[in-house]
Amino acid sequence: MDKAMFEAGLKNRREVLGAEYVDKSIQSADDFNMPLQELVTEYCWGAVWGREELPRKQRSMLNLAMLVALNRPHELRLHIRGAINNGVTKEEMREVFLQTAIYCGVPAAIDAFRNAREVFKELGI
Repeated sequence: MDKAMFEAGLKNRREVLGAEYVDKSIQSADDFNMPLQELVTEYCWGAVWGREELPRKQRSMLNLAMLVALNRPHELRLHIRGAINNGVTKEEMREVFLQTAIYCGVPAAIDAFRNAREVFKELGI
């Protein structure tokens, strides 16, 4: 593991997803899944999210669309929160999900809208 890349990834991950969520994920990891936590933090959040060629807001919008396409509601809810932290507006999120209706299917978009509304309610927005 590249310690510097891990630390950079940990910083990015906390800023986007929230320190409470990230710290809980790492603290609750055991011998079985700690290597996955290290991989995700170092490579996803350090090596890729740490690149400057795309701003976080755009990365979040891409993630939302991909998570809808992959039918990953748990990760979608997490990244809806992250997208809000990265400045994605409800209107922009709506447009991303409308776009997914065309390319990923209407049922996938319906689920995305439902998940987003639930997160908005939880956050009071």
